[in-house]
Amino acid sequence: MTSLHTFHRPFGNNGPLVSPLGLGTVKLGRNQGVKYPTGFDLPDDKSALELLALARDLGINLLDTAPAYGISEQRLGTLLKGQRQHWVIVSKVGEEFVDGASHFDFSASHTRLSVERSLKRLNTDYLDAVLVHSDGNDLHVLREEEVYAALAQLKQEGKIGQFGFSGKTVEGGLLALEQGDCAMVTYNLNEQAEKPVLDYAHQHGKAVLIKKALASGHICLEPGMDPVRASFELIFGHLGTTSAVIGTINPKHLRDNVHTAEAVLKAGVSAR
Repeated sequence: MTSLHTFHRPFGNNGPLVSPLGLGTVKLGRNQGVKYPTGFDLPDDKSALELLALARDLGINLLDTAPAYGISEQRLGTLLKGQRQHWVIVSKVGEEFVDGASHFDFSASHTRLSVERSLKRLNTDYLDAVLVHSDGNDLHVLREEEVYAALAQLKQEGKIGQFGFSGKTVEGGLLALEQGDCAMVTYNLNEQAEKPVLDYAHQHGKAVLIKKALASGHICLEPGMDPVRASFELIFGHLGTTSAVIGTINPKHLRDNVHTAEAVLKAGVSAR
């Protein structure tokens, strides 16, 4: 059976072992204001449980969620009851999605409130990693706001394992890695501007999660080319990649993605 177990790797310095593919869970909790080619309904609990069980069977242990993903955290807290130890959970702070619109708060008080709320929603006493959900003003958020210092304090308290930044600029990603543990960057066949962040992470043993790995389903290539394989060859061809987060609720897509990632990773290992 296809499985990613043999390709688990450390989440940065002193982090847990994580699968090279992570499961993004925005589609478990939110279908408003999302940038996918087609609309979708939120899966019911039975379908969501089956998806999580399949992901685990396929060797995926990294789950990516956020307060801005609607009811994703609350649903995971229920769905993962009794199996918390099997998962590495990454959540976020900074962005709230209320009544169909996003707003941002990077204050220390809101950061603490957000993490405490995520812990309660997810029915856990710790989060493996927390990322700042940037509004795009990366350097301002890191230099002028209180969020990073608040996350460092929460790490000292043992409520989060690692902290980092999900930004939109190279400068933000580099500063985030200098001061924190991890970053989340956009890196795909269409967008590779944040590659210097991956380079820095590889040089300094920091973790990087890849978002929009398949360009949110918008990848188009020449006829006959497999866009998923080409995407994974790019992503896993960079040694700075820790895990690519794929947000699917389709079991066939999940299986196919894992099968393709495994083939690419095996080819990469044999080529070295």
